[in-house]
Amino acid sequence: MNRSVEFTQSQTAILETNKVLKNTYALLSLTLLFSALTAFISMQMQMPGFMPLVSTFGALGLIWFVLPRTANSAAGIGVVFGITGLLGFGLGPMLNQYLQMANGGQLIMTSLGGTGVIFLALSGYALTSRRDFSFMGGMLVVGMVLVLITMLANIFMQIPALSLALSAVIILIMSGFILYDTSRIINGGERNYIMATVGLYLSLFNIFVNLLALLGFASGDD
Repeated sequence: MNRSVEFTQSQTAILETNKVLKNTYALLSLTLLFSALTAFISMQMQMPGFMPLVSTFGALGLIWFVLPRTANSAAGIGVVFGITGLLGFGLGPMLNQYLQMANGGQLIMTSLGGTGVIFLALSGYALTSRRDFSFMGGMLVVGMVLVLITMLANIFMQIPALSLALSAVIILIMSGFILYDTSRIINGGERNYIMATVGLYLSLFNIFVNLLALLGFASGDD
């Protein structure tokens, strides 16, 4: 009887995990498309250079103050689209700047492709190996705190090489977060697909932006 109960509980857990994964990837796909749309609108509107900062603060406000209160309701989906739409809109000025370069369009597409490859490879590995990457959580948070402190310091120091090093480190940390977040879903640590979507989206967003910066420098146009 106990074995029967355990089997039933195991099957229920597997079904719940598959449901969270399905909903997360579905919502993530929609939010990525929505971000692309808002970025295109921002580009067409020729938004000024301060827009990325405004959009970032707006998105952070939603993440910190609104998302925790709505993550367990249908309203949370709207908040997710608000966050991703704002971040996408903030990309407009940067993308326009790259498109003014001779190979800007190629750089943007390469960065998009590279981001996709990184995500598919890491999430695929986490899904197939089913390893528990929860041990990485503390290290990743500490790494991000150190990166933020260094970024603030570099505002005053203005060292280009340090900016590039930070971009590389951010890509590594966000790659770690993809493993960590996917692992949490698989192993039952994350049952809220709205929160899972936001976590994965932020990793993809930061990988794309920083990979684009590195590619721009490598091409000699940055």
